[in-house]
Amino acid sequence: MSTYYARMLDSATNGEGSYAFEGPADLMQKTADEIVAIFFEHVEKEVLKTNADWEINGVMKNRERRIVTAIGSLIPEKNDPPLPFLLLISDQDGAHQGAGS
Repeated sequence: MSTYYARMLDSATNGEGSYAFEGPADLMQKTADEIVAIFFEHVEKEVLKTNADWEINGVMKNRERRIVTAIGSLIPEKNDPPLPFLLLISDQDGAHQGAGS
């Protein structure tokens, strides 16, 4: 297992979350959809501690920089409207990198 990093931005509240999560060593060789699904498995098990419904409206992977970018929505259990988000996943901890790295 290897450590990966995700940053999720909530467009409704301007909230931001940073997450470190474990995944297979070859995670960044998988498709962008598979990478996002593995991240949400972590969110369900370790963050929310419950099943989460989510949908992805767009996802792309930059192979050279090893970053996945996804836009989508978390679907609340209640009758609340979906919560739009922007998600970035990488194998590098961007929070600890200097400018220009």
